[in-house]
Amino acid sequence: MDISVVQGDISTTEADVVIVNLFEGVTSPGGATGAVDRALDGAISKLIELGDIRGKAGERTTIHTFGKIPAPRVLVAGLGKADDFDVHAVRNLSAEVARACRKPAVNTVATVVHGAGIGGLDPDACAQAVAEGALLGAYQFLRYKTEADDDDDKAAIGKLTIVEHDASKVEGMAAAANRGRVMAEATNLARDLANEPANNLNPTDLAGRAAEVASAPNLELEVMEEEEMEAKGMGSLLSVARGSVQPAKLVRISYKGRGGEGYDLALVGKGITFDTGGISIKPAQGMEAMKADMTGAASVIAAMQAVAALAPKADILAIAPCTENMPGGNATRPGDVVSAMNGKTIEILNTDAEGRLVLADGLCYARELGARHLVDVATLTGAISVALGDQCYGLMTNNDALAKRFETAAEAAGERSWRLPMFKEYGDQLKSNVSVVKNIGGRPAGSITAAKFLEHFVDEKPWVHLDIAGVDMASKDKGWITKGASGQVVRALVNLAVGFADE
Repeated sequence: MDISVVQGDISTTEADVVIVNLFEGVTSPGGATGAVDRALDGAISKLIELGDIRGKAGERTTIHTFGKIPAPRVLVAGLGKADDFDVHAVRNLSAEVARACRKPAVNTVATVVHGAGIGGLDPDACAQAVAEGALLGAYQFLRYKTEADDDDDKAAIGKLTIVEHDASKVEGMAAAANRGRVMAEATNLARDLANEPANNLNPTDLAGRAAEVASAPNLELEVMEEEEMEAKGMGSLLSVARGSVQPAKLVRISYKGRGGEGYDLALVGKGITFDTGGISIKPAQGMEAMKADMTGAASVIAAMQAVAALAPKADILAIAPCTENMPGGNATRPGDVVSAMNGKTIEILNTDAEGRLVLADGLCYARELGARHLVDVATLTGAISVALGDQCYGLMTNNDALAKRFETAAEAAGERSWRLPMFKEYGDQLKSNVSVVKNIGGRPAGSITAAKFLEHFVDEKPWVHLDIAGVDMASKDKGWITKGASGQVVRALVNLAVGFADE
């Protein structure tokens, strides 16, 4: 989708559909909506008078113009109550409208910036939200839709024009819309990767997709092979890979915007491209969803695409330890003991608690490369869904300041995180009789004990752990979230990374 911001009058703009809006309770439309209403001889006002348009949130009314303005259709989007309307509502509205316009006859859309008029919101922030929402809402994963009767599903908006009457605002809004485009395209990349079936996205394939991202001139790529992992002592990661015929890969993407020693921030993402559970095999029902157990890796790789495009003056690192977790004659057994890169020994009691094993070595490697702050992202535990459902993702930390920075970054992205406690007593559940730590702590506080396991590998560096297992896949479209891979956490990670340029 091509997105631009232009100065003009929405009522004279050529497009397949023009989008205007109305707050609930407004009986006489003003601004751009009023201009379109006058051009349509009061059609919008008449529909308000009849009660067909009320401006309620989620309400959308299509009016055919029959040549009275260049656009053949006008869509009036309800904004709801003005007091409840914010930039997150702008993003969600833009996404819903983009889906509503996903029709074979609609290729070009012109819209006003929702909320920047009588809503009193910042026009730049709204422009970014409109661009983000449109790209995120219009997203579909159609790579394997080949039948002719799917043609309607393949309809897509080719061009979105944001029309602003005030010429002095256009430049700032255009820059903001471009930021929104960059953020949304990164999110959609993560969605593509997580939606991809595992037979077409093994660790080697995922490393190849990372290489495409790292082809940007300001990024550097390393793909570590199993022999190099062995030399570095990454026995924890390699223990997960032993049952698969597919070789493990450790992907590193580096961005040097400041050029100092080490890195301001490392993003470490779990990259299990398919998770059977290994010898501790999962139930068959629902196992197909385990193609998305690499969403953490997809998120950090995609975030680096946006970081490269936005080019902040900060040094950012992404690490994605990637492997399958399969049963096999050489697979790790419950009761085996392995050693991580930092020398700590791990008793593996359940091979289905594998994500923490690959993250352990990923975190160690990030520290070796000089990362001063660590954030790991993983579809780590089913327990997080029990605790939080699908309304937010879990956050655990050893550093309040870094956690607050991330929470601010997530809020700006319109995402919800919820901090869980990390009392030292939870660590007692991980004590082993034969090693430094065991990889599970039992059913109680399962998400927290998983984080306490990871804490063994951060060496007191400021660290945030994000368990996204409850939100990585969505059962339906809602606002900017789309059915399938949701893309949550990508834009929050980018916001956090860009924020380090202020230091």
